Amino acid sequence: MHKFNRIERLPPYILSTVTQWRNEARWRGEDIIDFGMGNPDLPTPKHIVDKMLEATKKSRNHRYSASRGIRKLRLAITDWYKRNYDVDLDPESEAIVTIGSKEGLSHLALAISGPGDTVLVPSPTYAIHYYAFIISGADVVSVPLTKNDDFFEALLDTFNRLMPKPKIIVINFPHNPTTACVDLEFFKRVVAFAKEHNLIVIHDLAYADIVFDGYKAPSFLQAPGAKDVGVEFYSLSKSYNMPGWRVGFCVGNREIIAALAKLKGYLDYGMFQPIQIASVIALNGPDDCVKEISHTYQRRRDILVNGLGRIGWQIEKPKATMFVWAEIPDAYKKMGSMDFSKMLLEKGKVAVSPGIGFGEGGDNYVRFALVENEHRTRQAVRGIKGAL
Repeated sequence: MHKFNRIERLPPYILSTVTQWRNEARWRGEDIIDFGMGNPDLPTPKHIVDKMLEATKKSRNHRYSASRGIRKLRLAITDWYKRNYDVDLDPESEAIVTIGSKEGLSHLALAISGPGDTVLVPSPTYAIHYYAFIISGADVVSVPLTKNDDFFEALLDTFNRLMPKPKIIVINFPHNPTTACVDLEFFKRVVAFAKEHNLIVIHDLAYADIVFDGYKAPSFLQAPGAKDVGVEFYSLSKSYNMPGWRVGFCVGNREIIAALAKLKGYLDYGMFQPIQIASVIALNGPDDCVKEISHTYQRRRDILVNGLGRIGWQIEKPKATMFVWAEIPDAYKKMGSMDFSKMLLEKGKVAVSPGIGFGEGGDNYVRFALVENEHRTRQAVRGIKGAL
């Protein structure tokens, strides 16, 4: 048998186990309400779809594109940052289009890290933030992200304990899965720390627009000097309901962008050009659709959290993201998140993601993705009530 070293460093993907449980239950004819995968259920706004169809009919758009993204899309990206965050970016050297932010971050890890490098990543965290660097051959060290402790202080403590010193910090706020949020002062502290220790910062801003109760998520690049030390990823998947379109981008430090561009130049020809043209329309167009998408998630959040509260499962309402990070009730914590999730599936007909799938720090939690409509969400609460 052959050995594949990179593959052997990857454990079984826990969240796929839950997907398999769900599928098997549905094959048996059971009606499973699925809060597991963060896969938006709403349609892409009509004006974006219409532009995609129009562009697809033009044969000149059927050819290879550019791995960095077409210039009009890079201009739309930099204009979007200026409007939303008052951040100036050069579309030629400080912005690059990626085939979703997951692909972009994975390829960036390959471009800038390897054996002998150490990377700091929160725990719990979205799996690719951790495993992109495992795949690149780097060493990954977890920094605990908990609701009761200062994450920046945990970052300092972890950094000071390590030798040799880390090269890269990966952060993601609003955070998946914990929904933790930060203010601009946090990013200012991170930038100052990165400059002092010659660190690279990678920030994932995937949930920039899915915000509630008056909260506005800052951009890492709003912190003075941020472009000197790092980059930020953004995705159209959540804000514009375009998950299957696979459109993301990376902006910031030109040296890091150049490294990603060079690697992508070997690996891909960019996404289908009509998708990029439609993405220009999305970013340049009115943001009414983005606000309505956010309001939809807020309504679902309220129905779920209020409903669970009425049956005795008290959960703090998140200020952002399309998730609810729910601490397992004390009476069930000893089960661990895998067995608790399996119980909810079997007895309540509700699928959730076990917190252990996001790292050791998540085993006392489960994650609900707000991807079921309001009626189904109420139905889920009734199912959970029966299970508990």
